[in-house]
Amino acid sequence: MKVKVITVFILGTLLVVSCKNKTDETTSEDQLEITESVQEKRKETQAKLSKAEKLIFGSYVDDSYEKRNEGYDWVSVAVSDAGNDRIKIKVRSRADKKRPTCTFDATADRVDDNTYSSILDGKTIIYKFEDSNLTISPEKPEFEGILAFYCSGGANVAGTYSKINGELDSTQIDKTLFSKVLSLQDIGFNISSIKDNGKNTLTVYAFGLEQPDQTFTIEIEGEVEDAEVEDLNSDGSPDVVVFAQASGDNQKGHVYGFTTNNKKSMSLISFPSIENRSELAEGYQGHDEFALVETSLVRRFPIYENDQQTGKMRQISYKLKEEEAMRQFEIDQVNEF
Repeated sequence: MKVKVITVFILGTLLVVSCKNKTDETTSEDQLEITESVQEKRKETQAKLSKAEKLIFGSYVDDSYEKRNEGYDWVSVAVSDAGNDRIKIKVRSRADKKRPTCTFDATADRVDDNTYSSILDGKTIIYKFEDSNLTISPEKPEFEGILAFYCSGGANVAGTYSKINGELDSTQIDKTLFSKVLSLQDIGFNISSIKDNGKNTLTVYAFGLEQPDQTFTIEIEGEVEDAEVEDLNSDGSPDVVVFAQASGDNQKGHVYGFTTNNKKSMSLISFPSIENRSELAEGYQGHDEFALVETSLVRRFPIYENDQQTGKMRQISYKLKEEEAMRQFEIDQVNEF
């Protein structure tokens, strides 16, 4: 009887082990299929990206660029990839002899292969690529003046620019890396970033506050990608959040927040690192995406395993909270999908 019991026990154990091995093998196979699927999609995206680069990415200039050595002022547009069917637009001008004529940054969404659009003060701006030319214009001609705000001396960002081969004239071009003007609740913010002595610096100047000359200039990690404004704590006084991304393989994201105090002054907002939280940092290798969604700061990034994307994303929502020393972003929700 004991032999039978032991035999049955061994057979049962073997069946369990066998089933477990099959389950492990199936899980590994499923994981491999997911990884291969992610890699295949990345290859397809890269192939499409390479084609798009040849068509639209690069530098565009106005007619005066050819006469720059004769002292003419000129304006350029740099177009680069922003991921997820989006492009970065950077309008810069000559800055070696006087203040830059035009400075404008935008992130535009794909409409079709040759057309992208962005929203500026509630108005749609169109970026049309055709025959090695880029035309920038408001969707409605009567709003063309909105793009003149970003220029001086009667100039206007709106116009047609021709693509050139190679880099723009580095001895003349404005070195500003990022520039954006935001406003909310009658308070405005001029946000800019430059590289100074090999270090990236961010300057946020607030105008419309009771106390004048509210400016912060800080050294930052990475390069500024975008900035948004919102009243995150619903106190009737706006907040600005600047998103930056490090260069290199990981491209880790960084957040720099600025809050206004009853429309009187401006202060910094503290942002916690997830790398101090093991459950959040697990599988994290950068490639962050940030956005303000209503009164929340939302961050998401791909989850990695063995240096490969798993196909899953982790999303973290933050709320702006009052603390004794300073306001800070605190984690509100964590989701994976």
